[in-house]
Amino acid sequence: MSQFQKGAAALSALQAGGGDGGNLNTADFAKFSVGSSYKVRVLGTQDLMQYFGYGVFKKISTFVAKNPSTRNEKGFVVSDHTPWDLAEKYHRDLQFAAKEAGNEKEEKAQSKEAGKYRGKERFAMGFVDLATGKEIVVDLTRNQALDVYETITKYEKKLGKLAFELTKTNTTGEAKDTKVTLSPLIDFEEDLTEQERANFAKFDGKEFNAKLFDGLLFEADEKTQIENLVAAGFDISLIGLSLGAGSDNEKSNEGVDEETLPF
Repeated sequence: MSQFQKGAAALSALQAGGGDGGNLNTADFAKFSVGSSYKVRVLGTQDLMQYFGYGVFKKISTFVAKNPSTRNEKGFVVSDHTPWDLAEKYHRDLQFAAKEAGNEKEEKAQSKEAGKYRGKERFAMGFVDLATGKEIVVDLTRNQALDVYETITKYEKKLGKLAFELTKTNTTGEAKDTKVTLSPLIDFEEDLTEQERANFAKFDGKEFNAKLFDGLLFEADEKTQIENLVAAGFDISLIGLSLGAGSDNEKSNEGVDEETLPF
């Protein structure tokens, strides 16, 4: 499985289920926090990119591994484990041991810890922001992307005639309960301003610029990943690592703001 799956490959992944410090991102995800919304145009059904991101909410900004692990078709790591994969495996082994021992409390605790370090499948999806007339990319969890894609496929034959409202909501405050909804806007005269209608028409017959997916994510080398593990509170000696490992390059990690990317 390659580092990034785009277009048809990313769509297949969504439907199937499943050192030098790294480069600094040259593009940005659109800000999409809870309570915000965009009026958008959907240009096609394959304007998305799949990736596996690591990070800890409000502690470590989301990043991808510069040298990614090898995953099977279901997304499970099978070889070439990253430091974060090893941290997950450490707690996952303890989780299974606790289960064997019938210690349900410890099993749940270790499962929660393992989940912190797991590479999480996410999807970048492209739209046209009708307010600005510019193409944007938003970052979604797998479940959020599935909900959005269900609407896109439902109205696939009418994408050239319909605008949509993309919204993010959360009623509990728990990251897992963050919902993203894509709702059709039927009445152009009532639902869109004159400028938004003009921006919609500007993209007639055009395809989404797939180059916008490039450079979105910070690619961390092994040294940076180990430093991030320490910052996240993991004892790296438990998996045989030290801060002396990895590349000597000291580029800063200016990854995606985790505030906008709840897991």
